[in-house]
Amino acid sequence: MSTMFIGVKEAAEILGTSESYAYKLIQKMNKQMREEGYKGPIIRGRVDRTYFYQQFYGTRDYERRDV
Repeated sequence: MSTMFIGVKEAAEILGTSESYAYKLIQKMNKQMREEGYKGPIIRGRVDRTYFYQQFYGTRDYERRDV
């Protein structure tokens, strides 16, 4: 079972970016969540998993498939 939040390392791995860039993206998403009045917790260095997938994939969930 996956956790509710995605951390910097996991975000970097999913997106194929450096950890520093992933952290900047998480900061941006956390700011957007505050501006949108998001009701859940907002944690520095982490982002809600559902919100993350909505922003990058347009879906609430994403299942990786090894080709």
